[in-house]
Amino acid sequence: MLTQKNFTQLLFAALTVAGLAALAQSAKKPAMTSTAIEWNSLEAKPNANGSGKKFFEGPTATLDLLECHASTLNPGATNHAILKRPHDEVIIVKEGTIEAFVEDKWVRLGPGSVIFNAANVPQAMRNVGDGPATYHVVTFQPAAATPR
Repeated sequence: MLTQKNFTQLLFAALTVAGLAALAQSAKKPAMTSTAIEWNSLEAKPNANGSGKKFFEGPTATLDLLECHASTLNPGATNHAILKRPHDEVIIVKEGTIEAFVEDKWVRLGPGSVIFNAANVPQAMRNVGDGPATYHVVTFQPAAATPR
C-alpha cells in the first residue's frame, strides 16, 4: 500500500529525474548552421608540438558532433603517441611532409594527401620534413552512435 510518505518520496524522485532531463536538454548545443571561415581570421594557438586553429565543433542536423581544426607540427614533432580514438576522422595534408601510422605501418604523405582514421584503430602522425607540416582534421560522430 502506498503511504503518504512513500508517495511524497516517489513524487520527489520523479520531479528530480524530470528536472535533470530538462537540464540535460537545455545544456545541449543547438545544431550548427552553414558557415564559411577564412584561414587568416583564426589565431594559431601554440602547443608543445607546434600550433592549432579550431574552426568549429558542435552538433549538426544529422551528427552528434562535427569538429574541424588545423594542426601544424614543427619539424621532427609527433602529434601524439600511437593511440586509438573512439571516433572516425579525416585528415587532409595542407603543407609539409608527414608520416602517418596507417594499418600498422608508417606512410609518407605530402600536400593534398588524405588520411581516413577509422574508429578504434591505432593512429598517429609525425613531421618528417624540414619545415612545418600543417593538416586539417575533420571528426564526426553520427547521431545516436553506438559505441564500438
